Amino acid sequence: MKILKLILLVLISGLFIVKASGQENARHIMQKSKENGKFKGLETVSTLKIIDKKGRERIRRTYMASKSYDNENLDKRIIIFLSPSDVKGTGMLVYDYDHKADDMWIYLPALRKTRRIVSSEKGKSFMGSEFSNADMSAINPDDFTFKILGREKVNETDCWKIECIPSNDEIASDLGYSKEILFVAQKDYILRKAIYFDLDEEVLKTLISQKVKMIDIAEKKFLATELIMENHQNGRKSEIIMEEIEVNKDLPDDIFTTAYMERQ
Repeated sequence: MKILKLILLVLISGLFIVKASGQENARHIMQKSKENGKFKGLETVSTLKIIDKKGRERIRRTYMASKSYDNENLDKRIIIFLSPSDVKGTGMLVYDYDHKADDMWIYLPALRKTRRIVSSEKGKSFMGSEFSNADMSAINPDDFTFKILGREKVNETDCWKIECIPSNDEIASDLGYSKEILFVAQKDYILRKAIYFDLDEEVLKTLISQKVKMIDIAEKKFLATELIMENHQNGRKSEIIMEEIEVNKDLPDDIFTTAYMERQ
């Protein structure tokens, strides 16, 4: 009888270790994905297409700069709209922390005013697109639990299929998602696809990384340069296409300030 109990204890302990290891592996993958998205200095000029359910397009041009501060566990990112005239000069500034909530600000030139984006606004649309304000920063692994669901190909690329669930109802409400299914490439840890579920656990949106390029040969860094976000509930979609990309490790710190946004 004692031997039987010992065998059962070993089996249960082994099962617990396997589950814990799976959770840790999923978190490690997501942490690695976030780290691979960090750049010591990066500038891009992109086209943002906003396409309604009838196929009509609105085109916007943006400048983006980002810089990683390893000693502070912080990434800073600024986005400035270049055209058309009705949004020109609009800016967003993001301080993307590793282990606490991000800080976000938006500058509206028509009001000549910068204001902070509060947590409850992070799930709202980014400038009328199907991307959200939260999509402008990287996922914070501390805010989620992760589980590997398996492996699957996305556009012929082998990926881990990972379930990502907000740690609490407040985070879910702020993001507007009950869960995400993420497909992370095994070869470079870049997100290839994401499926977002609304708070009623219905499929809301799908993100596809249409094109991925190595943009920093020295650091072996890859970047998704074409992104498509499709909203299955309203029939709209949005695309981000990066046409000009430059790795610039000498970006000045004063770019990443609200004062810089207000001068544009």
